[in-house]
Amino acid sequence: MFHIASFQDVSFLNGSITLHAIAAGPEDGPVVVLLHGFPEFWYGWHREIEPLAAAGFRVIVPDQRGYNLSCKPRGVASYALPELVSDVIAIADQLGQQKIFLAGHDWGAAVAWSTALLHPGRIEKLVVLNVPHPSVMRRYVYMRLPQTLRSWYIFFFQVPWLPEALFSAFDFSMGTRALCGSSRPGTFSTEDLAQYCAAWSQPGALRAMIHWYRAAMRYRFPFPDRTVRVPTRILWGERDRFLMAEMAHESLRYCTNGELFTFAEASHWLQHEEPTRVSQLLAEFFRS
Repeated sequence: MFHIASFQDVSFLNGSITLHAIAAGPEDGPVVVLLHGFPEFWYGWHREIEPLAAAGFRVIVPDQRGYNLSCKPRGVASYALPELVSDVIAIADQLGQQKIFLAGHDWGAAVAWSTALLHPGRIEKLVVLNVPHPSVMRRYVYMRLPQTLRSWYIFFFQVPWLPEALFSAFDFSMGTRALCGSSRPGTFSTEDLAQYCAAWSQPGALRAMIHWYRAAMRYRFPFPDRTVRVPTRILWGERDRFLMAEMAHESLRYCTNGELFTFAEASHWLQHEEPTRVSQLLAEFFRS
């Protein structure tokens, strides 16, 4: 259970882009930014916000661009990785923070990895959940058939308008089935699903959300240095239906200071299924 009354609505600017976010915890606390993935929004971290705030952190959880209440710029190019990373840096800048603690899940993890690679001087510590290092992801999706098959939806999302039409049909049944069918039974409550349907109903949201996948295929971004040089903790639910667990171990090879915690009974939706342990691992790592 969480107490939404203790959360504050805040906003950040990155040029013409306005990012809606939830904030909690002491305003003078060390800043932790939590990045959600697809098809979520800030609510994907709702079970971790209060524990981190109680541990003394200033917790910032944005709706990433294209999602829920944040701006939804037109055009696929607006969702290329450098643009997504620039939103994270804009948040840090507006909070007056040279360095932040950063955690991400799913697409949020991809943005978090990329931020640490492009701006290592701005990230104190990094935590990623159930998404591998970008180089590992690219290699496995294109060169390992088992992972290519698991990633079928990435290719399907390249089709114009059809993914949006199917996702929104029958009160977003495709989205709710995807969440419930790939997670442990009971992970997502009726209330949770109502929150997601409301976010997906925002004008332009579905197209913008799917544009993230289209941009990933159209705009390949080579990192000058593929080594992550900030302290990194990888958390991984081993029953992930979308991503092979061996990619988590492979990702450690790209980290100068990395560690891996696996959850044998958890799925891709790790922070929903193991919120207490995930909150502990975040707070412990960021405090140490």
